[in-house]
Amino acid sequence: MAHDHESMLSRSEAVREVLDILDRALSNRETRELSVGDGVAERFLAESITAPRDVPSHDHATMDGFAVDATESYPLAVSEGEIFPEDEPPSLAAGEAIRIATGAPLPERANAVLKIEEASVEAGELGGSSLEPGTYTYERGSNVSAGEVLFRSGERMSAKDLILLRDLGIERVTVYGPFSAGLLATGSEIHEEKTADLDSPMLAALVRSWGHRATIEGTVPDEYEETRDRIAQLADEHDVVITTGGTSVGKKDYVIRALEALGEVEFHRVRIRPGKPIAVARLPDHDAVAFAIPGKPVGAHTIATLVMRSFFVGETEPISTVEASLTSDVGIGTSGFEYAVPVTLDEGNAVPLGHVDSPLEVYDETFDPSVLSSSTRATRADGIVLTESDLSAEESVRVIPYSVLE
Repeated sequence: MAHDHESMLSRSEAVREVLDILDRALSNRETRELSVGDGVAERFLAESITAPRDVPSHDHATMDGFAVDATESYPLAVSEGEIFPEDEPPSLAAGEAIRIATGAPLPERANAVLKIEEASVEAGELGGSSLEPGTYTYERGSNVSAGEVLFRSGERMSAKDLILLRDLGIERVTVYGPFSAGLLATGSEIHEEKTADLDSPMLAALVRSWGHRATIEGTVPDEYEETRDRIAQLADEHDVVITTGGTSVGKKDYVIRALEALGEVEFHRVRIRPGKPIAVARLPDHDAVAFAIPGKPVGAHTIATLVMRSFFVGETEPISTVEASLTSDVGIGTSGFEYAVPVTLDEGNAVPLGHVDSPLEVYDETFDPSVLSSSTRATRADGIVLTESDLSAEESVRVIPYSVLE
């Protein structure tokens, strides 16, 4: 496999590849029917959902007042009674009005609400300000029209989506089950417990936060056959294998070679720093997908949240950001890469964590992703700034909070 600069994918290209792999993975998965209140959030839909009816099913009042036909002239005869939200609206004769509460359905002839503050009633007759049809009403079908496709197969549900489902009267939906991920740390120094495995607990927590299952499955030394066989074993036990370390092209970096032997590597290396040496593979003989994540912990977190995350949550663009003013100049090294610069946020300012002017002194003016990728102190950042060019002090930047990515 070529590893030249031109062969590397951009972040957006890598995400599209991962989403394509997700589509293929979902197409082979079993489905289950769940009630809306029983774990539907964070699941991928296995079928599209079409609105079974108009919402709202009647025009509704959005103010306390009188339901009227705005095309008629005052005075209007006030009908006895009042309409409340739980009522079926009564019929309304020509020239009549009726009291109505906020949220109550309008009678068929009514098309506006005269709010109580603008109304006057004398001797059973209503007077008030002139109205246009639709004033203070929530029109039938203005929220959802019957037959409208609201959710598509493969879409990941969120907690807020349950509001609309319940409003439509949909109580059960068909979804795909969560993915099972097995995490394997590679490297003799970790296997022999000379170095702590910093990546597996973090990656497992990310997978779980994205709504899936994760199991830390131990370590393997820097030996090709053992690495290959352990990945194969985990691919038989899990939907996804996530390895850490061994993704570069060094003498003892065996993970990519193992994945090539077990399946098809879709891409290796993305134009992101830190985190560049990620690889993604399909393992069709095992009905599994593999993500090979570089071993440096900050780089591992960066590439996992910017690229691997899309497999577990679906479409991830656009990513929400907050605006802040950068406190220091930050230069980039090699052009042609997207740099993820960790920053802390302080009263509208973004402080590059790792800059000599920050509590973590890693670089002076030129961002150093290699050293920063290994700095556990860098995890105290509040988010990252993505850039492909030099940044200047007092420049307005868009910060992606870690809370968005995690």
